[in-house]
Amino acid sequence: MGAGMNLTLSQIAAAVGGRLIGPDAPVTGPVVTDSRQAAEGSLFVAVHGERTDGHAHLGSALSLGAVGAIVSDPGAARAGLGIDRGGAVGSAAAQHGTGAASTTEDTTGGTAEELPLGLVLVEDTVTALGALARTHLVGLRRAAADRGERLTVVAMTGSVGKTTTKDLTRQLLAASGPTVAPRASFNNEIGLPLTVLEADESTRYLVLEMGASGPGHITYLTDIAPLDVAGVLMIGHAHMGGFGSIEGVAAAKAEIIAGLLPEGVAILNADDARAAAMAGLAPAQVLTFSAQGGPADLRAERIVLDEAARSAFDLHLPGLDGPRRVQLAVAGAHNVANALAAAGLALAAGLEPELIAERLGSVSIESPHRMDVSELSGDLLLIDDSYNANIDSMTAALAALPALAGGRRRVVVVSEMLELGESSAADHARTGELAAEAGAAMLIGIGSTQEALDAAGARGVEVVGFDDAAAAISQIDALLSDGDAVLVKGSNGSGAWRLADHLKEVRPR
Repeated sequence: MGAGMNLTLSQIAAAVGGRLIGPDAPVTGPVVTDSRQAAEGSLFVAVHGERTDGHAHLGSALSLGAVGAIVSDPGAARAGLGIDRGGAVGSAAAQHGTGAASTTEDTTGGTAEELPLGLVLVEDTVTALGALARTHLVGLRRAAADRGERLTVVAMTGSVGKTTTKDLTRQLLAASGPTVAPRASFNNEIGLPLTVLEADESTRYLVLEMGASGPGHITYLTDIAPLDVAGVLMIGHAHMGGFGSIEGVAAAKAEIIAGLLPEGVAILNADDARAAAMAGLAPAQVLTFSAQGGPADLRAERIVLDEAARSAFDLHLPGLDGPRRVQLAVAGAHNVANALAAAGLALAAGLEPELIAERLGSVSIESPHRMDVSELSGDLLLIDDSYNANIDSMTAALAALPALAGGRRRVVVVSEMLELGESSAADHARTGELAAEAGAAMLIGIGSTQEALDAAGARGVEVVGFDDAAAAISQIDALLSDGDAVLVKGSNGSGAWRLADHLKEVRPR
């Protein structure tokens, strides 16, 4: 939590509709959902996740300096603090000062006198986290207006390219003022409010990434953070299982345009008919972009790829007196569209066109496992695009492989693409075809990738399948030769990124 919000636990309880049990205290440190990230003065939000219940880690957060926690189960919270029902304080709590304890009655039947930190009791901790972020942002915007300044909130969504565009946009905006953006891919109902809560009164730009795996998800996020600028990159086949159809995906992504403030600006991909059709939903100005040189406000023309698959193009940008030649620092022709989207988002946020044109060629991908091209020992070229995958991003990555690999032997590692719904079999088969078209000598599959292996094998590609990432890691070194180009691509949950990390570890540069 930044200096812009210095609330007490009792004020936080009021903001989130909760009830404070135990001592009140000012929260001066970060808001965290991972107890290992707690620090002096922080607030820990106990989230009940798939693998662990945050309530069990209250003692860890306390030991690192947390002064309070948002909880939904006071009994589990007491257990996490090592406090039994009779009020005996366990080691984690006993080692930390209790401060001025409240005697508010605890719903577990005892009193809260012995609590070493304040507990804000709510029905749902994730909902409370969102409410806290909403309150924080309202306060920051009000404070900025009182100073005669502005906090500009920018967000993007799309089936592919969100995190890369977020990285590029953050760097463009940071050239003009203090900017907060999510770490990695913090784009859901937990990651987004945590990012909002990192902003403080010095923040000039807040960059947010908005993901969705079903209808209403983005509406929930824009309710937390209404937008000054919203971008829609591409409507593709990500998370198809949660939407039922490509039209369902488009409707869910359009929620970001509905989340614009009355004077908000929409940035839309003119090359994607479903994204372009959202112009009618925009409350005010619309800026379009085209990586195909079509009619649009921002466009790229005369695109040329160098030997590292980096694009150079003529940038047409409103406010410039003519096109500017830009050489991107990021690999892959598909990143031209992401760069144009970032330029449009920055322009709508108020950056000078000249500054955007000047800096666009120097911005890079900051998040891990996204078209990260590295030379490893043994002259092995690793193309690590293993954070996530659907058929659209798979197509883009395999399209970049020939230029990146050059004359090297091409090895493609793919893991199962998750949440594709009914299109899963066809999309995996198409992946095998694309690998063959990209000149792969070998296709290595991790998990349920048989359709990809069959399709590639039918086209003369050597194929090898493994049940999981651990099995692939145990054999990958024997399958590769010095001088190979290896593309690693797959959904995060399938573990392809672990294989990429393994290669970096065993073949340090």
